[in-house]
Parts: sequence; structure tokens; C-alpha cells
Amino acid sequence: WARAEARLETQKYKEEKTVNISFNSNKRLQPQQQVFYRGGYLFLQYFYYKLGLDKVCRKIRDKYSFKFDINSILSDLIYSRILEPSSKRSSYKCALDFLEPPSYQLHDVYRSLNVLAKECDLIQSETYKNSHLLGKRNDKILFYDCTNYYFEIEDEDGIKKYGKSKEHRPNPIVQMGMFMDGDSIPLAFSLFPGNANEQTSIKPLEEKILNEFDCQKFIYCSDAGLGSEKIRKYNHMGERAFVVTQSIKKLNAQDRQWALDTKGFKRLSDDKVVDLSEISRDDEAIYYKDAPYTPKDLSQRLIITYSPKYAKYQKTIREKQVDRAKLMLEKGSIKKERRNPNDPARFISSLAVTDDGEKANVHNFLNTDKIDEETKYDGMYAVSTDLLDDNVSEILSISEKRWQIEECFRIMKTEFEARPVYLQRVDRITAHFLTCFLALIIYRYLEKALEHKYTCEEILKTLKDFNFAYVKEQGFIPLYKRTELTDKLHEICHFNTDFEFITKSQMRTIKKQSKGK
Repeated sequence: WARAEARLETQKYKEEKTVNISFNSNKRLQPQQQVFYRGGYLFLQYFYYKLGLDKVCRKIRDKYSFKFDINSILSDLIYSRILEPSSKRSSYKCALDFLEPPSYQLHDVYRSLNVLAKECDLIQSETYKNSHLLGKRNDKILFYDCTNYYFEIEDEDGIKKYGKSKEHRPNPIVQMGMFMDGDSIPLAFSLFPGNANEQTSIKPLEEKILNEFDCQKFIYCSDAGLGSEKIRKYNHMGERAFVVTQSIKKLNAQDRQWALDTKGFKRLSDDKVVDLSEISRDDEAIYYKDAPYTPKDLSQRLIITYSPKYAKYQKTIREKQVDRAKLMLEKGSIKKERRNPNDPARFISSLAVTDDGEKANVHNFLNTDKIDEETKYDGMYAVSTDLLDDNVSEILSISEKRWQIEECFRIMKTEFEARPVYLQRVDRITAHFLTCFLALIIYRYLEKALEHKYTCEEILKTLKDFNFAYVKEQGFIPLYKRTELTDKLHEICHFNTDFEFITKSQMRTIKKQSKGK
């Protein structure tokens, strides 16, 4: 009876344990005494170790003779890129506030960049192989796209070359090509000079996936700019196939006439044959037509779709652009260069006129013929594929997911501040983008575990707010607000930090749990 009572009292003590801490209002803090700590990295650390990146670092460490802890450096660079994106120096300072501060020095960070760049391919392939431990990869569909990042420099150097910047900036750029799987999780990336044709980047990276990743059977999906006939032929080999967007304007005259003909379309939901000229503008269904397509010598299938809802949206946008073009004519503020395809100035044409054969006066006017020509393509979309027998809706659903790789680039550029790049050496540039790439993988897995119920802004803000106050050798007090999202983060990572007070021993246990120990 006594032992039973003792057990009950012990359990009650553990459940209702209170901590009494006294403070002295006249006692000053000790010099360099730290009371603020960041804890959001613990949830990122959970996925870092699940992906086996610590084991990859161990392989690299055994290959070289350096003394610094490359696992700690790589992980801290990744966590800082997500929580407080900045320079390598600032990332080191950010890591000093982690519950597990760095044991390495800043100079070790710069030394490690050379090693990370050399082992960039190994890290990518090993991360892909280890990712299967987190569940089956949706790698039967691979999306490919390219983007570029500008540098805060004026002169070209190395792979930093002048090219067409996505931000329309005059600075030298470096280009990145990236493959992403069907669950929007990045697979592999490569860097190439800013002045290179992006189509040349596909084959080397795809060969790496075929050989080093042992990923042989997949459907290649990209936009029209990365879907040339040569690229389609390459992805028609082996067990691969392709689904790429097709510019209707670039079809030959006969195919273009067929695509724009309102007759012969079917409603996607039930295959009912319709004439587009007879449907309502408020109709929200999707319509399609398809036919064999062999522009050269590769047998393909051309699918044309029409969406009244998308047509209505495009018309609304163009009407606003036409109004802006009219305003330009009224003010006389006409741009000489119209490189942007969405520039309202594209509707303005010029005509040189003269009364007496002398120097001509330039007359600018609104070109209604161009407006009418664009109107023909409202709501239209086309894809080309070698999946000759597959269901149309399945093919279209593949192509519709292309926006997710664009979102990956947006997250890297905006949320992770991957640009502008201030590094100069090629190896350090490669290491920089490697950490951004790995940060994106870890974030995407976290997002997937949260079942895509929260926005990127909500997730990142919550992680950044996971802070703690350290109290007098006793333990930690959480400084964040407990929400549905914080509860979900604790649930998927299998540890809890939302106690009123966390003892030092409890925090040690939490750190181990975040590493899967």
C-alpha cells in the first residue's frame, strides 16, 4: 500500500511540478550573458536528419582531412537560410543564437564552401536516395525549368555573364536549371553561365539523374522554351516520355487554323461535342480537341484546350493594357524598346508621314489589328506529348502542375533571398546555391507533412517566432504564441516545446528528439 501511494504521489509531483525562480531587480546581467535563443531550427533539424544529410557529411569528412565540423556548418547554413537569410557572416551570427550554438569559427564556414562545392553532385544524389526513407517519391513525373540570379557587380567574370535577366536588371547573371518531382519537391539542380542557351542545360542534368540517381522511367514536363524537337526526341528514348506546352502562334498555318477553329471541341468532363461559338461566356467547363501531330519526324499528339473563364481573365487584363496604351499616346510617353510581351506599348505602332517629301514626322497610333489578333488566342492552351494512348485529363493535369516549379524559384528568390549574390568565386557560388537548394527540399518536406494547409508566409513566420528565454541556469521559457500550427509542428516532429517552463534536462531531450535519437 505504501509503495502504491508513493508511486501516485511521485506521478502527481511530476505532473504538477512547479518551478520557483527568484530575480533580483538590483542585480545586473553578467557580461556577454545570453538570455535569448532561437528554437525554430529544431523542426528543420528533424527533416535534415531524416534525409540523412548528417551521414552524407560523414562520408565527405572521411574523404578529406579537415578538422572543422562540416555537418554543423552545412546544417546551420540551411537553417539560417530559411530563418534569417543573409550573408555567410550573418548566417554564422544567426546560428550563435540557436539552442545549439556553433562550435566552429567563421573562417571554417568559408573553408567548408570549397568542399561543399566539390561534393555538390554527391550531396544531391545521396539526398535523393535518402529521401525515399521519408516516403515514396513521386518521381514518375519530372518538371524542369530554368531561372537566373543577378550579382551586385558590373563586369562579367567566370560563370557570371550578361544575359536576359528575369528581373530585367543590367547586372551579370548566373543561370540555374532544376528538376522537381510530382509532389513539388526538388530533385536536382545545375548552374551554367548567364549567356548560355538554357536548352543546353537539360541533357547534362538529366544524364546525371539517369546515371547517379538511377531514375530511369519518368515523364518530362516543361514549357515550350525548354521543349524543342531535339529535347522531345531525347525524352522519347528509353522508358521516358514528354508533355510540353506548345505555342499555338508558332504552329504551321494548317495546324494553327485547326486549333483556332471553334468546331470539333469536346467538354473534358463528359466528352460531349460542342461548338465554342455557342457556349456561354460564364461557362466554367474546360473544352479540348486533339489530333496526331508530326511537325518533323517524331510522332506526337497535339491537345488544344479552351477555358471560357481563362478567356474572360485574359480579356480583362488586355483591356487594362489597352487603356494604358491609350494613356501613353495621350501623354506622348512611348517606349522605344518593347521587350516585355505584356508591355502595353506592344499595341502601339508607328507610321512615318510627310507632306512634301522632306523629313518625315512619326505618327504613333493604337494598332487595333494587333489587339484583334491577340483576341483569337484568349482562353487557348496547347500541349504536345508522345503519350498517344493516355487519357487527355491525365495529360492536362500533369501540365497544369508546372506552376509549382515556378513557385519553388519564387520561394528561393523571395523568402530565402538567394539573390542578389555577393560571392565571387565559382566554388562559393555553387555552395551558396547548394544550401538554398537543400533548404528548399527541407521546407517542401515540412510543407508536405503539414498537408499543405498553411501558406509559406505562415510557416516561416511561425518558425522564426519559435524563440526561448534562458532563465538563471534553470531552463527555458517559450516566447511564442501557441497556435494550431505550432501544435501541428510538434505533432509531426514528435517532440514538444510548448510547456510553461522547460528544464535544461528536458531541453537536452528535445534536441535529441529533433535529431531522431
